[in-house]
Amino acid sequence: MYTVFSTFDVPPEKAEEVISIYRNRSHIVDEAPGYNDFLLLQNEKRPGEITVQLFFDSKEDYLTWVRGDDFKRIHELEKKYPDQELASIVPRVSQHQVVAR
Repeated sequence: MYTVFSTFDVPPEKAEEVISIYRNRSHIVDEAPGYNDFLLLQNEKRPGEITVQLFFDSKEDYLTWVRGDDFKRIHELEKKYPDQELASIVPRVSQHQVVAR
């Protein structure tokens, strides 16, 4: 299994807005080959720190997703978000191979 964390910092007063966006996400990734799960995490001590965690069967499945047209389309839509402060945020991405469960 392979997991990817995308962590970004938003102004704390906008955290609920961002959480709402993800609660109402398109679910397009759910149809990607090898996709397993999605989690949205909020840091308890820093509520403006939001992390998206995705799980795939393998690194290859994840790379197929990020190189595909659906991934590009979703991220292009994000750039057009009306709140330009949120639209301009660049996440910190880390990728991990699951080695034990």
